[in-house]
Amino acid sequence: MKKLVLSLLLTTPAFGFAQAGEFTLNGKIGTLDAPAKVYLTYRAGESTVMDSAIVNKGAFAFKGKVAGPTMARVIVAHKGESLKTLGRLADNAIVYLEPASITLTAKDSVKNVAVTGSKLNDENAGYMKYIAGPLDKIKALNKEFEDAPEEKQKDPAFRNSLGAKYETIQAEMKGLQASYIKANPDSYFSLLALRESAEEGIDVAAVEPVYKGLSDRVRATEAGVEFAKAIDAARATSKGVMAPDFTQNDVNGKPVKLSSFRGKYVLLDFWASWCGPCRAENPNVVAAYNKFKDKKFTILGVSLDQPGKKDAWLAAIKKDGLVWTQVSDLKFWNNEAAVLYGVRGIPQNFLIDPSGKIVAANLRGEALHAKLAELLK
Repeated sequence: MKKLVLSLLLTTPAFGFAQAGEFTLNGKIGTLDAPAKVYLTYRAGESTVMDSAIVNKGAFAFKGKVAGPTMARVIVAHKGESLKTLGRLADNAIVYLEPASITLTAKDSVKNVAVTGSKLNDENAGYMKYIAGPLDKIKALNKEFEDAPEEKQKDPAFRNSLGAKYETIQAEMKGLQASYIKANPDSYFSLLALRESAEEGIDVAAVEPVYKGLSDRVRATEAGVEFAKAIDAARATSKGVMAPDFTQNDVNGKPVKLSSFRGKYVLLDFWASWCGPCRAENPNVVAAYNKFKDKKFTILGVSLDQPGKKDAWLAAIKKDGLVWTQVSDLKFWNNEAAVLYGVRGIPQNFLIDPSGKIVAANLRGEALHAKLAELLK
């Protein structure tokens, strides 16, 4: 299976994107009361803002500043739990922040929240409705995988079956995203749709013309500027170019340089201990390593694990049997190698030949074995 969880970040709008300014976020969740808490997290430049508010008779409020359209996550701790305690199954929802007075209303769970007072969130609701069909199918596929016993999750036939279903759904999703982008070049969500559709790797020749077809104000947003940089990074990591060199520390803190592997085919594998699809793909990567390791082939794993999470990284390496060299700077999505290679979604990989040139990318399942068999005869 590939990336089974879409970002959920995501009718023709006509509004100018607001510049930097203050927002207010007022919420009401039924009769929820203290000690309940609500957390608000969002990115502000290179930093992550994490704010919290006590719930009083269902009501809570936040204020802050944003530089433009900003995706945020609202997380409800019904019993006042910490974010760490809540984990992945927390009651949460996505809301977009902009200089406006935004209101959230829910009967009991923020997962069913209604957002008013913001054109950006109105547009988000329209876009989510547009892609609801394949999105619901992907959620169901995720659940089928997560509900399966661990032994079944490791079964190649089961994984391949779900992978085939996912490919079909993903094709449907990309078709809808392409039609939305074409009809809405002035939509901020056209940019997010384009970015999401290219998560598994940017085909510069296909993606760049679509990006340039978006309106000037969409491309001028922070997300638009960042995606332009990702396109440039993809151009620098396309098939046939020399793989950009980098150095990161291995599990023992020893610096490892990508170019030190010259003379072998190297699978540069971006993954993380917290990434379910990465962990599901790891048995296939292990099988490829064992099959071809004696034929001038090796793997360099780059983990996008989070700061302070080295133990989780090491535990995943051990549990999944990843015996090849592993490196990480533990900077999450700001991992310097991932930024250099324009990695926006994982798992993602690049196959590098003995001279240091990139010869393939995003090889999964049998495709990885087939490509290695072709090159390592």
